Order: sequence, then C-alpha cells, then structure tokens
Amino acid sequence: MTLFPADLDPELYERLITSGGGALTRKMGIEFSELGAERSVARMPVEGNTQVIGLLHGGAHVVLGESLGSISSAIHAGAGRYAVGIEINATHSRSVTEGWVTGTCTALVLGRTLATHEIVIRDEEGRRLSTVRMTNMLRDR
Repeated sequence: MTLFPADLDPELYERLITSGGGALTRKMGIEFSELGAERSVARMPVEGNTQVIGLLHGGAHVVLGESLGSISSAIHAGAGRYAVGIEINATHSRSVTEGWVTGTCTALVLGRTLATHEIVIRDEEGRRLSTVRMTNMLRDR
C-alpha cells in the first residue's frame, strides 16, 4: 500500500492509481511505498531488469530514479501544474545480481519553477548501488 500526502491533487492521485505510475514503471515491477514532494520510496526487482551478464542494468537504476523524481516533482507542482524532466544523471557505485533494490528520493530544491531530487538506490543489505540526481521544470497546464 502506498502512502500519499493528505493534500495530494485529486487528479494526480487518480492518474497515479489508474496508471500504476506509468507503463514502463509497471514493466519494471516498481512498487511505490511512499510518495511525497520531500521524500518518496519505491522498490524494484533485479530479476527481469538485468543486462547481458546478469547485473541490474544501469538504465534500470535510472528508470527507478526518474520515476521517483518525476512523481515527487509533480506532487510538489500541485494542482493545475505538471513536471517535465530537464536533467538527469547517475553514478553507479556497486552492482547487484539478485533480490530487490530500494530507491529513496529526497528533495534538494523545491522551487516555484524547478525541483531537484537526489535518489539513492540501495540493495537489501543497505549498500549504496547508485545515486541519481534529477531536475524537473514545473509548468502550468
């Protein structure tokens, strides 16, 4: 079950519920446990998201990070606004071949027109696997 902020825009809530976070998020097996502007948390299985030699694909780290950063930014943007990613980068520090990874997204800057988040992805033992930083532009509809 996902924890949502009490003041979440009802339209965004409906989109998150009906889409499951989007088609790619569902394909990757991402499960959200907490969503908010300041902090969001989700996990993703390694199985099904590996590259040719069996390691969790670097792009999978980025998909998890961007999913969390985008939703957190959209929550911050509020009703009648939306978030558009304008920059993302990732540093991979360690590999993993099995189990689940967890991404914890923390706001670095929550402004009127930009939101920047850092997403730290860890394995089941709590070891840092990668650090993703994402900036979203916040726009009016």
